[in-house]
Amino acid sequence: MHEPAVEPQREVLSLVTARVRDAYVRTPLILDGGLDLVSVCRELSARGATQALVRDGARLGMFTTTDLRDALLNPLPPHQLPLREVSRFELIEISADADLFEALWLMVRHRVHRLVVRDGSVLVGVLGQLDLVSFVANHSHIIALQIDDAVSVAELGAASAHIDEMVRQMHASGIRIPRIARLVSELNMRLFARLWTLLAPPDWVRQSCLLVMGSEGRGEQILKTDQDNALILRDGLEPEGLAELAARFNGALAELGYPDCPGQIMLTNPLWRQPLAGLCRTIRQWVDEPDPGSRHDGQMRLACFFDATAVAGDTRLLDEARAHLDRVLADDDRYLARFAAAADQFQEPGNWLTRWTSRRDEQPLDLKKLGIFPIVHGARALALQYGVKAQGTIERLALLGQAQRIDASLARDLPEALHLLMAVRLTHQLRQREAGEAATNEVRPSDLATLEREPLHDALAIVRQWRGFLRHHFRLDAL
Repeated sequence: MHEPAVEPQREVLSLVTARVRDAYVRTPLILDGGLDLVSVCRELSARGATQALVRDGARLGMFTTTDLRDALLNPLPPHQLPLREVSRFELIEISADADLFEALWLMVRHRVHRLVVRDGSVLVGVLGQLDLVSFVANHSHIIALQIDDAVSVAELGAASAHIDEMVRQMHASGIRIPRIARLVSELNMRLFARLWTLLAPPDWVRQSCLLVMGSEGRGEQILKTDQDNALILRDGLEPEGLAELAARFNGALAELGYPDCPGQIMLTNPLWRQPLAGLCRTIRQWVDEPDPGSRHDGQMRLACFFDATAVAGDTRLLDEARAHLDRVLADDDRYLARFAAAADQFQEPGNWLTRWTSRRDEQPLDLKKLGIFPIVHGARALALQYGVKAQGTIERLALLGQAQRIDASLARDLPEALHLLMAVRLTHQLRQREAGEAATNEVRPSDLATLEREPLHDALAIVRQWRGFLRHHFRLDAL
């Protein structure tokens, strides 16, 4: 409820503390001053640009689409009009290490909309007024522009680092977890799609569907954890070099800060890069489970796939695979009960809740195993049972509540419990990263502030009630 009051403070803080290099400084298109205007327009169109820097001997100028309007009034025809004649050479420059406030002041003082940015004597690019204002008001807009304009893995790396910093700033500013998660999910999926289109031939992109799964597919991943991705190929497409492309894609994601999946749920695993027909056969195998020893793996793979979201390519391939899953699971209540049982697999010792939250026990608590996962997987199991198509846990719970498949109080309380657990985990993981430690899901009583303990106690009590509902609903005691 306090977010509107926080936003202005965050904007002022950005102006005071951020540097020009932190904003979106556009890589310049540099054209020769002797180039004719028609060729200039051709270059701008090819780059999707609306401005260019102009090199004319020792002079550096600028040409924008506004200048193009005025150039068309020149008596010389465009194909004879040199760029230097319609460009402006009185440019205002600023250091990349200068405060953003200074950049804003210079724009106002000199009545210009763009500044040339240098790092020492090196030309860095152009800072536009809209980009500066967008950075102050909405860092995510700048990151999205960086992703869309990236032409290399290194440029995507800069955007990826900014996502982490955005998360830290938003969480410190009191922005609620649902908003952070939704924004991070959108930026991550845009980054994955851009990386894929940079690496994969266009024809392969059109004839396949790149997926993200697990928490990324549900839109609930905030800090970078392990990768969960897959590729569905159109039947008949058997491109040579696909294994090498998969290795480059997953390797590039690792470079960008997304660690490899310990369970190998990635494109590098042939299981997760199949033609549609092969994936449908695999889904059938996961459900039939001929080998009792592989039951858990099959169920967890199915759970991961059920959370899939398409990020690039032909989304109809994912739609067809999902329709096949619906047919396979039709009226298979026994399988759904076994599938749901995973939500109740992590047991806590007796009386642990009171002892732990009162700090009489320093035994760590795994927030994911005992809190987040039971909510997520229970909602997933019920969504499978009742044909709920929403991808996110909160949306699934809302639809299940509207259909009266779960009690109204649970439908109301579970989202709050999930968000509280995610917020506590995020706070703890950010602290670990600042200390140079690996981020984990475990917290100890001493890690918690006094005002965190009681809400956490309530959230875990709601999870315990939810697990009881799942045991009764799916008759788990009879398995």
